[in-house]
Amino acid sequence: MRSQIAALCLLLSGQVAFSQTVTDYARTIQAGDLEKHLRVIAADDMQGRETGTPGQKKAAEYLAKQFQEFGLKAIVPTADGKTSYLQPFNLYRKTWGDFYVKAGGATYSYPKDFIVNGLLSVPTETAFETVFAGYGISAGAYDDYAKLDIKGKAVVVLEGAPKNKKGEPLEGTADFNSPDSWRKKVTLAKDKGAAQIFIVSAQSGDDYKRLVAERSALMGRFNRLTLKPGAEQLSPVGTFLISSDLAANLLNTKTDKFNKAVQKITDSGKTTAGSLKGKVSLKAERKEEAVQTENVMGFLEGTDKKDEVLIVSSHYDHIGVSPDGQVNNGANDDGSGTVSVLEMAQAFAKAKAEGKGPRRSVLFLCVTGEEKGLLGSQYYADMQPIIPLANTVADLNIDMVGRVDDLHLGKSENYIYVIGSDKLSSELHQISENANRANTMMELDYKYNDPGDPERIYYRSDHYNFAKHKIPIIFYFNGLHPDYHRPTDDVDKINFNLAEKSARLVFFTAWEVANRENRPVVDSNKP
Repeated sequence: MRSQIAALCLLLSGQVAFSQTVTDYARTIQAGDLEKHLRVIAADDMQGRETGTPGQKKAAEYLAKQFQEFGLKAIVPTADGKTSYLQPFNLYRKTWGDFYVKAGGATYSYPKDFIVNGLLSVPTETAFETVFAGYGISAGAYDDYAKLDIKGKAVVVLEGAPKNKKGEPLEGTADFNSPDSWRKKVTLAKDKGAAQIFIVSAQSGDDYKRLVAERSALMGRFNRLTLKPGAEQLSPVGTFLISSDLAANLLNTKTDKFNKAVQKITDSGKTTAGSLKGKVSLKAERKEEAVQTENVMGFLEGTDKKDEVLIVSSHYDHIGVSPDGQVNNGANDDGSGTVSVLEMAQAFAKAKAEGKGPRRSVLFLCVTGEEKGLLGSQYYADMQPIIPLANTVADLNIDMVGRVDDLHLGKSENYIYVIGSDKLSSELHQISENANRANTMMELDYKYNDPGDPERIYYRSDHYNFAKHKIPIIFYFNGLHPDYHRPTDDVDKINFNLAEKSARLVFFTAWEVANRENRPVVDSNKP
């Protein structure tokens, strides 16, 4: 009995010592260090870290330097037989080449003079007959197409619905006053064989110019990037939003005569479709260019279970510079998660340097291209995993921590949204709960883990590219706020004490996953 008691005491003392060791390393994750790194990552000279830009690459070099200083290994093979912290890969940007409309002796260019919807492809300059099709409506007694053949022609239609002298929509046409009525008009015109569709904006003068500038700037913010070249769904039929001046040139007339044809509809309550005709030539060339970008990773080798790896991830890219020149620094999205990964990396590296490193290996993975569609994590998981996915036991992903969302303002700030912990593994969920209960005592909010939640957050960050391969994940998130994707997402708005506590929670969870006897079992498949 005495020997059994002694053995139990020895075991308990070992557990206490082990627990104290974990706590000591967790305490090296400090609010001040998180802020120090974030003031570099989210500085103006990073220019918003948009994927493929010099600012993104500058941020990548900073992360690689930190991993090297911590003593983590570079494991990405290079062409010269060495290794790197950077995993370079190409994305492919789809852009417009020559894109113009010629009518009435004038040339109009995109995006200065008109707006286009969809991916049009007219690779060589092509001429079309044009015809005025009124409001482009066929509804009840009002029918712009009753006596009009538009097959193979470019149609010019008016935005909105026809009105009488009292300003009321003509009978049967009221639905065409809705913001999305142009979709109905486009569908109808295509069904009747239109070769191109020009919609005349209700805005005019400076208001129209401002509309075009705003729409063009918005489209520029979302330059389309893909992991594979080609594979665009292009259409030979375009939908253009144009001014009344351009419409007049398309119909070989003057603006005042065009306006009279429009006014006649109001005065008579009948269509003037077919009363104006002309010609147009246009070219819409699609181009593709390769954009090189980089994931960044640092590897900490484990001991007796080193062939198995835990991934701790974040995305370090953001949305770049706004059209007005303001830098979107992305301090919260996702500078906060990225510096959390750095601090966890140094804590694990310190443990290893002192002979107390984890049993499993840990890969600290900072991906790019998240804002372009989770492309960096997709490249790693689907195309080029440096560690085989079969050996990857879990991914702990951190995106947007250290801000309090509207749902928690004025309430508890000691919270974190936990998403996906139970989707694939009941064990990983329990590890997370136990780590929090024993160490950080945060409120684990599962609001966004509900499959019925309309935000569908589970599918919207980089962890999902691992989850779809049946790798258990946890996503840590503090929620949305008014500065999301705005130039005001700055360092000074980060609650670093909350960020510190969140990072420590992830660390405690990671430590348990990396040191337990068995990898988390995959025993569920929840939506």
